Amino acid sequence: MQLIDGKALAQKVHTHVAEEVEKLKQEKNVVPGLAVILVGDDPASHAYVKMKAKACEKVGFYSITHNMPDTISQDEIIQIIEMMNNNPHIDGILVQLPLPKHIDTDKILEVIDPKKDVDGFHAYNVGRMVTNLDSFVPCTPLGVMEMFKAYDIDLEGKDVCVVGASNIVGKPMASLVLNANATVTVTHIYTKDLKAHTSRADIVIVGVGVPGLIKEDMVKEGAVVIDIGINRLEDGSLVGDVDFKNVSKKCSYITPVPGGVGPMTIAMLLSNTLKSAKQRA
Repeated sequence: MQLIDGKALAQKVHTHVAEEVEKLKQEKNVVPGLAVILVGDDPASHAYVKMKAKACEKVGFYSITHNMPDTISQDEIIQIIEMMNNNPHIDGILVQLPLPKHIDTDKILEVIDPKKDVDGFHAYNVGRMVTNLDSFVPCTPLGVMEMFKAYDIDLEGKDVCVVGASNIVGKPMASLVLNANATVTVTHIYTKDLKAHTSRADIVIVGVGVPGLIKEDMVKEGAVVIDIGINRLEDGSLVGDVDFKNVSKKCSYITPVPGGVGPMTIAMLLSNTLKSAKQRA
């Protein structure tokens, strides 16, 4: 069993991005800019945005966070996004999800200029990704693809089971592995027999937010297991959606939680923002 070290891989991406930012500054006088919109006081969202701001500072980005109360109206959020769309110094606009219930998330994401949609959630970018055209790809699935590349895990002809069908992780993940010529099964909350699908897969990718959902008897010997889930238990510890202790005994490769996919998500956000800045330059 080999651990896929997302932390070390993310560090390499950060270093590369920082070097490219320095080049952009020297040659084009362009500093990549990222704007984050944070609504409400969800502690997990605040912690995540803080990590993003820290990462931006580290690689030399200009970044700004718009903190808004959860009583803010949808129209006010839209106005701020449109202001960012028209700001020539902002290359990436990111709306931290989830949004309060009175806000229509789809409507908000559609307002973002697709050229600044560094989260890859706009329908324009989703369509281009599905048809395998150049686009901004959602950061978590993109991070997983980078992991496969870094560890020489070939997807062509492999049976891949994606557990979870969210717009943010499951669906784009399935599209990306399909584009890499894998045979894909997507499972979700309505799947009748999850084990029947996961146990025959060469690669299992899970991201649903259920601690220990994937058990040892649900994966085959030598499988690659990518755990995107991150859950905080009552004792304060962080765990994934995979019973790591027992499943890892059977795997050829597995991602830990924490230190697996999480760091790669932020690394890909930096990478996408850099890509946008280069297009502006």
